[in-house]
Amino acid sequence: MNPLALTYNQCADHLQQRYGSGAFHAAALYRAFYRIPDLDVSRLPAFSVSPSLARQISRDLQADDLPVVRRACQDGVTKLVFALADGLEIETVIIPMAHHTTVCISCQAGCRMACRFCETGQMGWQRNLTAAEIVSQVYAVKVRMGFDVRNVVFMGMGEPLDNFEAVTQAIRIMEDQRGLDIAKRHITLSSVGLVAGIERLASLDWPQLRLAISLNAATDELRRELMPIARHNPLLDLKRVMGEYPLARGNAIFVEYVLIRGVNDTPAHADQLAEYLQELPAKLNLIPYNPRRHSPYKAPTPLDIDRFHQALLQRGGGFIWRMTT
Repeated sequence: MNPLALTYNQCADHLQQRYGSGAFHAAALYRAFYRIPDLDVSRLPAFSVSPSLARQISRDLQADDLPVVRRACQDGVTKLVFALADGLEIETVIIPMAHHTTVCISCQAGCRMACRFCETGQMGWQRNLTAAEIVSQVYAVKVRMGFDVRNVVFMGMGEPLDNFEAVTQAIRIMEDQRGLDIAKRHITLSSVGLVAGIERLASLDWPQLRLAISLNAATDELRRELMPIARHNPLLDLKRVMGEYPLARGNAIFVEYVLIRGVNDTPAHADQLAEYLQELPAKLNLIPYNPRRHSPYKAPTPLDIDRFHQALLQRGGGFIWRMTT
């Protein structure tokens, strides 16, 4: 039994079916697992009169969280590299905020979306992560390292909607109040804009979940050049599913736009972007490009950024935008 792969209810069902144990023991085990590193089940008060059950569960417990093999810190941000059991590696980023911590997690080893400007996209796809491997990243930061994790963003390696079942199971596990207790309103799923995946996510009716779409161009021609997946996900269809996506009152879809010098950063591009976002419940996030290794693209200059900014201000529109440096 691996609690990193199970919601509380699933954990309780497992204990009931395997040991005939009830909700009392399940709740005690689940809560303790997500608060105490290297948990010793026999030391839990709930098991004090059931030492045999504690020994059985201890033998059954297989919570193999991931080892950190490298870490790097810059400007307060920490990048962790975790080793998977098969030797592959994934990245997780710890981002300090004013009063809490945000964790940026991976959902795949590599990525098959092949976005031209993205380093992970140039690696290719190696495999999907399991729900346990996804949850393990948050578990390591919150439980083992002791950070006050309030926000989780699926913006690391991989495309979340390309690993739908594991990602949605991981979200169910992370939001469980008996465990990591990270509500959906504090979880953001970032996608390249897979139309069928967004429709499938919408069918779950999770209005509190934050959805972010990596747009990067407001014409199909340019978007296909930057993001090959756009050939099968045209902007008209993408706009339709964004407009239909269920949102809680006050929520909006985050639209990410990476500014690349000489590619998508002119006032004309800003006009196209503002036009596309009209009538969408969107918040635009402008992100100056940080070139990957051997990238054919360049970062925008401060003048490029200011010019794009001014063009958006002149267009106005119903969307709200901000700049990420």
